[in-house]
Amino acid sequence: MIQRFHRFSYAISEINRCWHKIAMDEMSHYGLKSTHCVYLLTLHRHPEGMTATMLSQTCGKDKADVSRMMSIMEEKGLVRREGAAYRALLKLTEEGHKAAEHVEKRAAKAVELGGKGMTEEKRETFYQVLELIAENLQTISEEGLPKQGV
Repeated sequence: MIQRFHRFSYAISEINRCWHKIAMDEMSHYGLKSTHCVYLLTLHRHPEGMTATMLSQTCGKDKADVSRMMSIMEEKGLVRREGAAYRALLKLTEEGHKAAEHVEKRAAKAVELGGKGMTEEKRETFYQVLELIAENLQTISEEGLPKQGV
């Protein structure tokens, strides 16, 4: 059991490290960091705009991080605010959409290369299992580990 934990932890950590490196390389073209990538692509999927609260919940980030990242993206001309300060809709500018489209294409290439050698059947099983693990770990993180058995 402990061996599985080490394999799982190492693989997740390595995937996360590599994802940040790839995202950093791509986002540096826009003077941004890897953490901006999630916000850029999320806003691209919501062209009607999102409030900071919606963006925070969707991306799983705290509001302070959203605020900092949006300010930087505004300075770079990729995001604009529409409406009152606290309930403003955050929307990508035309330049923001162009950047998001470029990053989406690059991300698709990274996913394609990352899954090289995997059959479609294995890929489907992999994503089903990954989603199940994520759901289970989310429940554990919210409710805590059961006190029994340890």
